Amino acid sequence: MPGPAGGGDLEPLADRVLACVQLIPAGRVMSYGDVAEFVGSRAPRQVGRILALAGGTVPWYRVLRSDGSCAEHLHSEQVASLVAEGVPFRGERVDMAAARWDGR
Repeated sequence: MPGPAGGGDLEPLADRVLACVQLIPAGRVMSYGDVAEFVGSRAPRQVGRILALAGGTVPWYRVLRSDGSCAEHLHSEQVASLVAEGVPFRGERVDMAAARWDGR
């Protein structure tokens, strides 16, 4: 599903990841794996690393684990940001079926 942010090897992976995350609409989310697939990578862990190094320059909180759970070390900040945008939760996890953005 490489989308508009997908650039293959023409753009460095970090640029593609940050561009993708910037595109995620408020109130929607993607998993690390979704972002990796969108940008033409097979490395969801690199997505997390890139977001950690980006220093909050993009809405990082819209990217989470595929099961809808938030990052443990940023849990309260991530949950607060998602709730403020109206992202639906099922208990402690984001309702991925309702909130996942497919890049279209």
